[in-house]
Amino acid sequence: MTRDNKKNTDKISETERDKPSFKAQLWDNLKTVFWAVLIALLIRSFLFEPFRIPSGSMYPTLKVGDYLFVSKYSYGYSRFSFPGGFPLFKGRIWYSEPQRGDVVVFRFPKNVHTDYIKRVIGLPGDKVQVKKGRLYINGQKVEREEGEKYIIDEYVRMPEFYNQYEETLPNGFKHNIIEISDAERIVDNTEEFEVPENSFFVMGDNRDRSDDSRLSVGFVPKENLVGKARFLFFSHNDKGEIYTPWTWKKSIRWNRIFKGIH
Repeated sequence: MTRDNKKNTDKISETERDKPSFKAQLWDNLKTVFWAVLIALLIRSFLFEPFRIPSGSMYPTLKVGDYLFVSKYSYGYSRFSFPGGFPLFKGRIWYSEPQRGDVVVFRFPKNVHTDYIKRVIGLPGDKVQVKKGRLYINGQKVEREEGEKYIIDEYVRMPEFYNQYEETLPNGFKHNIIEISDAERIVDNTEEFEVPENSFFVMGDNRDRSDDSRLSVGFVPKENLVGKARFLFFSHNDKGEIYTPWTWKKSIRWNRIFKGIH
């Protein structure tokens, strides 16, 4: 062996000795995965959690196919702030009460494994009623102003036509709602509900197509609050399929991405 070859051989040997062993590489990868999962869980539990809108109860504010982030810190933390809803403690800590008009995610009181999203209409102690399609809070009719007609033509067999209104809640908060009519459904005429202490009355913005506190949802205990809906990070219609990439561009609702929720 020549001197040059010997030098090259020595260099290769030294390089091989510098390489970490398979066990060391595996351990490094496991540590990376562990920290990544831990950070993701902390963000999901304490800061923001993503949700997808699967139904039309919150049209026109939220559409089927919207993806949004919910801030977990807005109302403090309860057992439902954490994955699995493990009962680490009772009630809420660092509690801040929702405002009338907030769009909130909460656990369905009759099945706490299911998430719902609605708008807060009644606060503790309020009296809420719907008469002939009009919302009353503490005996006062909530003002609304008629707007453009609203059409839902996505994720439905046939286009659906609605009346649209801008509603002004007693605290001055304005938001849009839609209705088929004012007096055709059971939700258009209800009893007067008195909101218990530490609970909230919620309604969908699609007033005639929402299962909310008027029906099976009932009052929402403050412990069941998950967080406040903040903004959309993605949205798609029904014009494309995941297995046809050439349709993705036209299926994305570009004008809704990073849109705030109010």
